[in-house]
Amino acid sequence: MATPGPVTPEVPFEPSQPPVIEGFSPSVYSNQESFKEKFLRKTRENPMVPIGCLGTVTALAYGLYCFHRGQSHRSQLMMRTRIAAQGFTIAAILVGLAASALKSRP
Repeated sequence: MATPGPVTPEVPFEPSQPPVIEGFSPSVYSNQESFKEKFLRKTRENPMVPIGCLGTVTALAYGLYCFHRGQSHRSQLMMRTRIAAQGFTIAAILVGLAASALKSRP
């Protein structure tokens, strides 16, 4: 029976630091991006998502304004428009995900 070799003590787990995995880099970018830089980069990658979000917020705000003024027919129309804008935003997110997945393939 073979005797086991010397056991090297492992470094204790440090919860404040991410684990080191050989060959894995947690960040694709070498430097940290600010919120503004990341927002602009994501907007350039998929400009339809912010447009859909803006349309959703606009339809919601105008629908609430019409509801407050007592224009129930127009308010209902704006709430339906908001649902359509939300659907557009979800579709834009899914198309962006599919495009980035296809782009990352070798």
